[in-house]
Amino acid sequence: MERSLSHIALFTALIAVLGLVPRIDLAAGVPITAQSLGIMLCGTILGARRGALAVLLFLLLVALGLPLLAGGRGGLGVFASPTVGFLLGFPVAAFVAGLIMERTTLAPFWAATAGAVIGGIGVLYLFGITGMAIMLGKSFSEASVLALAFLPGDVLKAVLAGLVTQAVARARPASLLARG
Repeated sequence: MERSLSHIALFTALIAVLGLVPRIDLAAGVPITAQSLGIMLCGTILGARRGALAVLLFLLLVALGLPLLAGGRGGLGVFASPTVGFLLGFPVAAFVAGLIMERTTLAPFWAATAGAVIGGIGVLYLFGITGMAIMLGKSFSEASVLALAFLPGDVLKAVLAGLVTQAVARARPASLLARG
């Protein structure tokens, strides 16, 4: 239990640190950030349950006002912005990525990449596009077109999550909790 708590706290910190990478603001009000890579890694390395808990802890800290989101944003106000769908989708995305990692027998790279694509892109976009559509007063189709700007970077992050997960599996197999 103590080891799980340490991993959850560590990955919460990883998501926060990835928020220090300068964000790229888009016209829709949803920035491109490196934090979605942290969401993907929470699932692929920690597994479904622990990964989702790490993300929930991160969101709790953001809600309490800590400026942990890219650009130093935090507080309840971020949950009333065009980013709300992505924020609410973070724990679900990590859970799905972890579930795929836990349930598949593919090699770590392929399992993690598949989990990151399905959870960290597919599931996250479903939540994010819905939130953008509601908050921006656009149709789901219009919000989907806006979200296309994120796709190339997110595919790159999914491959990177696969490479990092594979490196962890090789260097410290016991640290890959999604397969433990």
